[in-house]
Amino acid sequence: MALVKFPGGATPELKPDEDDFHHDSDHESRETGGKMSFLDHLDELRKRIVWSVVFIFAGFLIAFAFIQKLFEFIMLPLQEMLPVGQTLVYTNPSEAFILYIKIAAIGGLILASPAVMSQVWLFIAPGLYTNEKKLAIPFVVLSSTFFIVGAAFSHYVVFPLAWQFFVSFTTDYLTFMPRVEPAFSMYLRLIIAFGLVFQMPTVVLFLAKMGILTARFMLKNFKYAVLIIFIASAILTPDASPVTQLAMAGPMLFLYLVSVGLAWLFGKKRYLEEEEE
Repeated sequence: MALVKFPGGATPELKPDEDDFHHDSDHESRETGGKMSFLDHLDELRKRIVWSVVFIFAGFLIAFAFIQKLFEFIMLPLQEMLPVGQTLVYTNPSEAFILYIKIAAIGGLILASPAVMSQVWLFIAPGLYTNEKKLAIPFVVLSSTFFIVGAAFSHYVVFPLAWQFFVSFTTDYLTFMPRVEPAFSMYLRLIIAFGLVFQMPTVVLFLAKMGILTARFMLKNFKYAVLIIFIASAILTPDASPVTQLAMAGPMLFLYLVSVGLAWLFGKKRYLEEEEE
């Protein structure tokens, strides 16, 4: 604060310094929103889940309008890898109908992924600083994009490899006659698993922006990360085949290295400041 002098001995008044103004502004930018009680958090979680379900249901209705095309998009590659003249079978009267419902549901989830990710952000936003809340749009865009990319990678690369692995055991003595329900369950679990795994760069990016995670820490613990990745791939894959486990562990290692680069690029300023201190 500075004293302002007036002629004739007038009473001086206090005038805020410019440094004080900047300090207050910086402090204000770091303030969080209003504190929430445990019950408030539960109510907020319930609200976000309800809205997410609404968005997924809307996506489900849109996907169901194109269900035949979606069915062929998923089932045709499976059919082409089976022995000549063989098809997928179902033994339960309602099995085929439930399959259509599941296909529409996963289609609805992918369509609604931006809206669902926005609900995730709205749930965690009250606990963030004001300047961190500006990352809302990048978070929604990146998380939705990586989820779709992960699902596409599973559809075009991982699942065909796993399916071909199981089909390859067909011999003159063994005939592969897969039921459609377990086949699609494996497909669905891989889609969701890879959609979640591909969120790694987004999570690391925002942890680095917040100063919670650094590239040095990730590189220092790389050997532990490799161990955790292979354990996670064994848990997340829907079968015990080495093909699917390696197909998941490989991309996870690549994404980890990409995440290290993101942490170095976007966490560099915070990291250098800490080194100087």
